[in-house]
Amino acid sequence: MERKEWYLEYEIQKNRPGLLGDISSLLGMLSINIITINGVDEGRRGMLLFANSDEQITRLESILQTMDTINVTKLREPKLRDRLAVRHGRYIQRDADDKKTFRFIRDELGLLVDFMAELFKQEGHKLVGIRGMPRVGKTESVVASSVCANKKWLFVSSTLLKQTIRSQLIDDEYSSDNIFIIDGIVSTRRANERHWQLVREIMRLSAVKVIEHPDIFVQNSEYSLDDFDYIIELRNDPEEEITYDLVHKNNMFQDSDFGGFDF
Repeated sequence: MERKEWYLEYEIQKNRPGLLGDISSLLGMLSINIITINGVDEGRRGMLLFANSDEQITRLESILQTMDTINVTKLREPKLRDRLAVRHGRYIQRDADDKKTFRFIRDELGLLVDFMAELFKQEGHKLVGIRGMPRVGKTESVVASSVCANKKWLFVSSTLLKQTIRSQLIDDEYSSDNIFIIDGIVSTRRANERHWQLVREIMRLSAVKVIEHPDIFVQNSEYSLDDFDYIIELRNDPEEEITYDLVHKNNMFQDSDFGGFDF
Protein backbone atom coordinates (compact mmCIF):
# COMPACT_ATOMS: atom_id res chain seq x y z
CA MET A 1 0.00 0.00 0.00
CA GLU A 2 1.23 3.50 -0.82
CA ARG A 3 2.41 5.54 2.14
CA LYS A 4 -0.02 8.27 3.10
CA GLU A 5 0.25 11.52 5.01
CA TRP A 6 -1.84 12.21 8.10
CA TYR A 7 -2.31 15.18 10.38
CA LEU A 8 -2.44 14.65 14.15
CA GLU A 9 -3.34 17.49 16.48
CA TYR A 10 -3.81 17.18 20.21
CA GLU A 11 -4.52 19.45 23.13
CA ILE A 12 -2.32 19.01 26.19
CA GLN A 13 -4.39 18.27 29.29
CA LYS A 14 -1.53 17.57 31.72
CA ASN A 15 1.78 19.02 30.64
CA ARG A 16 4.57 16.95 32.11
CA PRO A 17 8.21 16.29 31.19
CA GLY A 18 8.58 13.51 28.66
CA LEU A 19 5.07 13.78 27.21
CA LEU A 20 6.28 14.46 23.68
CA GLY A 21 8.83 11.67 24.02
CA ASP A 22 6.11 9.20 25.00
CA ILE A 23 4.01 10.09 21.96
CA SER A 24 7.05 9.93 19.68
CA SER A 25 7.94 6.51 21.07
CA LEU A 26 4.37 5.31 20.48
CA LEU A 27 4.52 6.46 16.89
CA GLY A 28 7.85 4.70 16.46
CA MET A 29 6.48 1.40 17.83
CA LEU A 30 3.62 1.64 15.34
CA SER A 31 6.13 2.34 12.51
CA ILE A 32 4.58 5.77 11.88
CA ASN A 33 7.09 8.43 10.85
CA ILE A 34 6.96 12.05 12.00
CA ILE A 35 7.53 14.51 9.13
CA THR A 36 7.04 17.80 10.97
CA ILE A 37 6.01 18.83 14.45
CA ASN A 38 5.16 22.24 15.88
CA GLY A 39 2.92 24.04 18.33
CA VAL A 40 -0.13 25.28 16.44
CA ASP A 41 -2.00 27.10 19.19
CA GLU A 42 -1.69 27.73 22.90
CA GLY A 43 -1.59 24.30 24.52
CA ARG A 44 -1.91 22.45 21.20
CA ARG A 45 0.62 20.55 19.13
CA GLY A 46 0.35 19.47 15.50
CA MET A 47 2.20 16.72 13.62
CA LEU A 48 2.42 15.69 9.99
CA LEU A 49 2.83 11.91 9.86
CA PHE A 50 3.64 9.20 7.32
CA ALA A 51 1.86 5.85 7.67
CA ASN A 52 2.00 2.72 5.54
CA SER A 53 -1.61 1.70 6.19
CA ASP A 54 -4.88 3.01 7.59
CA GLU A 55 -4.73 0.24 10.19
CA GLN A 56 -1.72 1.91 11.80
CA ILE A 57 -3.71 5.14 12.22
CA THR A 58 -6.71 3.24 13.61
CA ARG A 59 -4.49 1.60 16.22
CA LEU A 60 -2.86 4.93 17.03
CA GLU A 61 -6.21 6.61 17.54
CA SER A 62 -7.47 3.88 19.89
CA ILE A 63 -4.33 4.12 22.04
CA LEU A 64 -4.32 7.93 22.17
CA GLN A 65 -7.93 7.92 23.36
CA THR A 66 -6.85 6.05 26.51
CA MET A 67 -4.34 8.77 27.49
CA ASP A 68 -5.55 11.30 30.04
CA THR A 69 -2.63 13.67 29.41
CA ILE A 70 -3.82 14.70 25.92
CA ASN A 71 -7.07 15.16 24.00
CA VAL A 72 -6.91 14.37 20.27
CA THR A 73 -8.62 17.19 18.35
CA LYS A 74 -7.74 16.18 14.77
CA LEU A 75 -6.56 12.99 13.10
CA ARG A 76 -7.15 13.17 9.36
CA GLU A 77 -5.54 13.52 5.97
CA PRO A 78 -3.88 16.95 6.07
CA LYS A 79 -5.62 19.99 4.62
CA LEU A 80 -3.82 23.10 3.42
CA ARG A 81 -4.57 24.91 6.70
CA ASP A 82 -3.08 22.00 8.64
CA ARG A 83 0.17 22.07 6.68
CA LEU A 84 0.52 25.83 7.09
CA ALA A 85 -0.30 25.62 10.82
CA VAL A 86 2.54 23.17 11.37
CA ARG A 87 4.87 25.20 9.15
CA HIS A 88 4.16 28.56 10.81
CA GLY A 89 3.04 27.55 14.29
CA ARG A 90 -0.42 29.10 14.01
CA TYR A 91 -3.71 28.51 12.29
CA ILE A 92 -5.07 30.83 9.63
CA GLN A 93 -8.14 32.61 10.96
CA ARG A 94 -11.28 31.72 9.02
CA ASP A 95 -14.69 33.40 9.15
CA ALA A 96 -17.10 31.39 11.30
CA ASP A 97 -20.05 31.99 8.95
CA ASP A 98 -18.31 32.16 5.56
CA LYS A 99 -15.79 29.32 5.37
CA LYS A 100 -14.15 30.66 2.21
CA THR A 101 -13.12 33.94 3.90
CA PHE A 102 -9.68 34.00 5.54
CA ARG A 103 -8.34 36.85 7.68
CA PHE A 104 -4.77 38.08 8.07
CA ILE A 105 -3.05 41.08 9.64
CA ARG A 106 0.04 42.81 8.27
CA ASP A 107 2.31 41.08 10.79
CA GLU A 108 1.29 37.78 9.15
CA LEU A 109 2.41 38.64 5.61
CA GLY A 110 4.76 35.63 5.55
CA LEU A 111 1.87 33.30 6.37
CA LEU A 112 -0.37 35.04 3.82
CA VAL A 113 2.22 34.75 1.04
CA ASP A 114 2.73 31.06 1.83
CA PHE A 115 -1.04 30.46 1.84
CA MET A 116 -1.63 32.16 -1.51
CA ALA A 117 1.41 30.49 -3.05
CA GLU A 118 -0.07 27.08 -2.21
CA LEU A 119 -3.36 28.16 -3.84
CA PHE A 120 -1.53 29.43 -6.93
CA LYS A 121 0.28 26.10 -7.36
CA GLN A 122 -3.02 24.29 -7.85
CA GLU A 123 -4.09 23.75 -11.44
CA GLY A 124 -7.27 25.01 -13.04
CA HIS A 125 -9.63 27.93 -12.54
CA LYS A 126 -9.47 29.70 -9.23
CA LEU A 127 -10.97 33.09 -8.38
CA VAL A 128 -9.46 34.80 -5.34
CA GLY A 129 -10.66 38.10 -3.89
CA ILE A 130 -8.52 40.22 -1.57
CA ARG A 131 -9.90 43.01 0.61
CA GLY A 132 -7.89 45.63 2.46
CA MET A 133 -7.25 49.31 2.99
CA PRO A 134 -4.61 51.23 0.98
CA ARG A 135 -0.92 50.44 1.54
CA VAL A 136 -1.62 47.36 3.65
CA GLY A 137 0.32 45.12 1.25
CA LYS A 138 -2.33 43.48 -0.95
CA THR A 139 -0.67 43.72 -4.36
CA GLU A 140 2.82 43.11 -3.00
CA SER A 141 1.61 39.93 -1.31
CA VAL A 142 0.02 38.66 -4.53
CA VAL A 143 3.23 39.31 -6.48
CA ALA A 144 5.37 37.64 -3.80
CA SER A 145 3.04 34.63 -3.78
CA SER A 146 3.31 34.35 -7.56
CA VAL A 147 7.09 34.29 -7.27
CA CYS A 148 6.93 31.60 -4.57
CA ALA A 149 4.60 29.53 -6.77
CA ASN A 150 6.97 30.02 -9.74
CA LYS A 151 4.18 31.66 -11.74
CA LYS A 152 4.23 34.74 -13.96
CA TRP A 153 1.95 37.56 -12.83
CA LEU A 154 0.14 39.96 -15.15
CA PHE A 155 -1.51 43.24 -14.14
CA VAL A 156 -4.78 43.59 -16.04
CA SER A 157 -5.63 46.66 -13.98
CA SER A 158 -3.58 48.12 -11.15
CA THR A 159 -2.19 51.22 -9.46
CA LEU A 160 0.96 49.64 -8.03
CA LEU A 161 3.50 51.60 -10.06
CA LYS A 162 1.31 53.56 -12.43
CA GLN A 163 -2.25 53.39 -13.66
CA THR A 164 -2.60 50.14 -15.59
CA ILE A 165 -5.70 49.39 -17.65
CA ARG A 166 -5.12 46.78 -20.32
CA SER A 167 -7.51 46.11 -23.19
CA GLN A 168 -5.62 43.25 -24.83
CA LEU A 169 -3.02 40.57 -24.18
CA ILE A 170 -0.38 39.14 -26.48
CA ASP A 171 -0.64 35.48 -27.42
CA ASP A 172 1.77 33.98 -24.87
CA GLU A 173 0.03 35.84 -22.05
CA TYR A 174 -3.09 33.67 -22.47
CA SER A 175 -1.51 30.96 -20.36
CA SER A 176 -3.03 28.91 -17.56
CA ASP A 177 0.31 29.21 -15.73
CA ASN A 178 -0.10 32.98 -15.36
CA ILE A 179 -1.62 34.79 -12.38
CA PHE A 180 -4.00 37.52 -13.59
CA ILE A 181 -4.31 40.47 -11.19
CA ILE A 182 -7.31 42.81 -11.48
CA ASP A 183 -7.95 45.87 -9.34
CA GLY A 184 -11.73 45.99 -8.92
CA ILE A 185 -11.78 49.75 -8.32
CA VAL A 186 -9.65 50.64 -11.35
CA SER A 187 -11.59 48.32 -13.65
CA THR A 188 -15.01 49.58 -12.60
CA ARG A 189 -14.22 53.30 -12.32
CA ARG A 190 -11.75 53.97 -15.12
CA ALA A 191 -12.00 51.23 -17.75
CA ASN A 192 -13.82 51.10 -21.09
CA GLU A 193 -15.74 48.27 -22.75
CA ARG A 194 -12.62 46.89 -24.49
CA HIS A 195 -11.05 46.37 -21.07
CA TRP A 196 -14.17 44.59 -19.83
CA GLN A 197 -14.17 42.31 -22.86
CA LEU A 198 -10.63 41.33 -21.88
CA VAL A 199 -11.69 40.78 -18.26
CA ARG A 200 -14.47 38.43 -19.43
CA GLU A 201 -12.00 36.52 -21.60
CA ILE A 202 -9.63 36.13 -18.66
CA MET A 203 -12.43 35.02 -16.35
CA ARG A 204 -13.15 32.15 -18.75
CA LEU A 205 -9.54 30.95 -18.71
CA SER A 206 -8.61 27.90 -16.65
CA ALA A 207 -6.18 29.92 -14.56
CA VAL A 208 -5.85 31.80 -11.27
CA LYS A 209 -7.45 35.26 -11.16
CA VAL A 210 -6.93 37.60 -8.20
CA ILE A 211 -9.40 40.47 -7.76
CA GLU A 212 -8.43 43.28 -5.43
CA HIS A 213 -11.47 45.03 -3.89
CA PRO A 214 -13.90 42.25 -4.93
CA ASP A 215 -16.91 44.05 -3.39
CA ILE A 216 -16.55 47.00 -5.76
CA PHE A 217 -15.88 44.59 -8.63
CA VAL A 218 -19.13 42.66 -8.17
CA GLN A 219 -21.20 45.82 -7.64
CA ASN A 220 -20.36 46.96 -11.15
CA SER A 221 -20.20 43.70 -13.10
CA GLU A 222 -22.19 40.57 -13.84
CA TYR A 223 -20.16 38.58 -11.32
CA SER A 224 -21.08 37.90 -7.69
CA LEU A 225 -19.22 36.98 -4.51
CA ASP A 226 -20.56 33.44 -4.93
CA ASP A 227 -18.23 33.10 -7.93
CA PHE A 228 -15.16 33.47 -5.69
CA ASP A 229 -13.38 30.39 -4.38
CA TYR A 230 -11.52 32.31 -1.67
CA ILE A 231 -11.86 35.75 -0.09
CA ILE A 232 -8.82 37.08 1.76
CA GLU A 233 -8.99 40.02 4.16
CA LEU A 234 -5.78 41.85 5.05
CA ARG A 235 -5.73 44.43 7.85
CA ASN A 236 -3.13 46.52 9.64
CA ASP A 237 -4.58 45.26 12.94
CA PRO A 238 -7.43 42.89 13.85
CA GLU A 239 -9.84 45.74 14.68
CA GLU A 240 -9.38 47.71 11.45
CA GLU A 241 -12.56 48.21 9.42
CA ILE A 242 -12.30 47.79 5.66
CA THR A 243 -14.38 50.55 4.06
CA TYR A 244 -14.77 52.14 0.63
CA ASP A 245 -15.99 55.57 1.75
CA LEU A 246 -13.38 57.39 -0.33
CA VAL A 247 -14.49 55.55 -3.46
CA HIS A 248 -18.18 56.25 -2.93
CA LYS A 249 -17.53 59.95 -2.21
CA ASN A 250 -15.51 60.39 -5.37
CA ASN A 251 -16.27 58.08 -8.27
CA MET A 252 -13.07 59.01 -10.06
CA PHE A 253 -11.13 58.67 -6.77
CA GLN A 254 -8.70 61.40 -7.74
CA ASP A 255 -6.31 62.26 -4.91
CA SER A 256 -7.74 59.24 -3.08
CA ASP A 257 -5.62 56.71 -1.31
CA PHE A 258 -7.28 54.08 -3.47
CA GLY A 259 -5.54 55.43 -6.55
CA GLY A 260 -4.20 58.77 -7.63
CA PHE A 261 -2.02 57.62 -10.50
CA ASP A 262 -2.70 58.64 -14.04
CA PHE A 263 -1.44 57.74 -17.49
